[in-house]
Amino acid sequence: MEEGGQPENLAPILSDRVLVNGKVVPLTFTGDGKLRWTGEGQCCLTVEKEVLEFSLEDSRIQVKAVVEKRDGICCAGSRGDLVRQSFIFEPLSEDSLIHWSQKLRYYIDSLGRPKRLLIFVNPFGGKKSATKIFLQDVKPYLEDADIQITVTETKHQFHAKEVAKTLDLSKYDGIVCVSGDGILVEVVNGLLEREDWSAAIKMPLGMVPGGTSNGMIKSLLDCSGETCSASNAILAVIRGHKRSLDVATILQGETRFFSVLMLAWGLVADIDIESEKYRWMGSARIDFYALQRILHLRHYNGRVFFVPAPGFEDCGEPTGYHEVAIEKSPTQEEHLKIQRHGYLGSDVNLENMHWRTINGPFVSVWLHNVPWGSEDVMAAPNAQFSDGYLDLIIMKDCPKLSLLSIMLNLNDGSHVKSPHVTYLKAKALALEPGPQVEDPTKGGIVDADGEVLARGNITYKCDQKALMAYDKLQITVDQGLATLFGPI
Repeated sequence: MEEGGQPENLAPILSDRVLVNGKVVPLTFTGDGKLRWTGEGQCCLTVEKEVLEFSLEDSRIQVKAVVEKRDGICCAGSRGDLVRQSFIFEPLSEDSLIHWSQKLRYYIDSLGRPKRLLIFVNPFGGKKSATKIFLQDVKPYLEDADIQITVTETKHQFHAKEVAKTLDLSKYDGIVCVSGDGILVEVVNGLLEREDWSAAIKMPLGMVPGGTSNGMIKSLLDCSGETCSASNAILAVIRGHKRSLDVATILQGETRFFSVLMLAWGLVADIDIESEKYRWMGSARIDFYALQRILHLRHYNGRVFFVPAPGFEDCGEPTGYHEVAIEKSPTQEEHLKIQRHGYLGSDVNLENMHWRTINGPFVSVWLHNVPWGSEDVMAAPNAQFSDGYLDLIIMKDCPKLSLLSIMLNLNDGSHVKSPHVTYLKAKALALEPGPQVEDPTKGGIVDADGEVLARGNITYKCDQKALMAYDKLQITVDQGLATLFGPI
């Protein structure tokens, strides 16, 4: 407390009389980062949340901000629609103008906001609206915030990954993806395949919803009570707040894939991948094809091995590492040799862990890193961004009516309370996918972050080569390896 009993964060940093709309009014900048003035009612701006940037125009200060619609009154704290708005303050002397400019610049610079961004726009994702979203809902905010941008439209699959692998990272303070989740996954994989991966993966990454699923940005905004919109998403980037994100390494032999969202096998993977044939329907294709798959339900033989998080030690049956039979990791010498070509994944000693197993047949096996799989699917309500665990959602034998009810409850996460669902957290896993019970000549699909990781026999587009074989996969988690721009 200061003398007089006023909290330090409320004490004025600067206070003076200025011209606002032709009237001389008191303007105060307080230690808690608020600009307050008297006009038609009490007006205030929270600099960290609402002020995008300011500029000097002759003897005036123009503050560019984003505020809530509140009947013409600008004040923080409401949850209405966002509006870009400029406020003009004219100090009464040159000295006052200099002081205001210095104090505002120092405060805004102290927030650690990005000044240079690389932006990927995927014009082919979802309803092919990403370019329009960028031009109408993203670029105006970046211009107001005076952020330098380099825009790259992705031309083909893995384009963003190729760019991320060779990018001069010193030119940027962050990378933003105006797309679905796929471009983010490509960027993460590109950064982790660099020789300087340990520095590269610290590059903050931002998301703007512009695809079909948008699960990552939905998870980020929802955790702060914000709606999943392009404006809220780009404001999270501009404000510069950051949070850590776990990264899962999926390994098979010498082949690896880095996942940040989810892995699915069985019903969820079949719906996600096979519904591509109905992409012209937009997001409705998921619901349409889900009903088809429930009516003609498939069961898959296989096994799931996992190292349970504390509190889940009684799930499944105990097993030894020899039963897991995961291919031995490289030796330390090999690890250092290969490391020059990218990140290998967690070096945790899997042999010393307490493994457990759940045997099939399965309807669905679903791993999640964040709560939302898409804007309307809360797959793993207890998932955390950087707790070092993956959430595992398993469905085995389940009546079709119960399964339909489970799928209808995906929008609020209550499906995990069903007696037909096993829900737990795990530090490491191994998935051994097997054939369909109904037709053993057919396999399934392993889907990681919306892309086919492995295809079994006689599956959708089985003639196309997948990254991995339809065989045992090892999954480990690196806690907080990546960094995201997130809401305040």
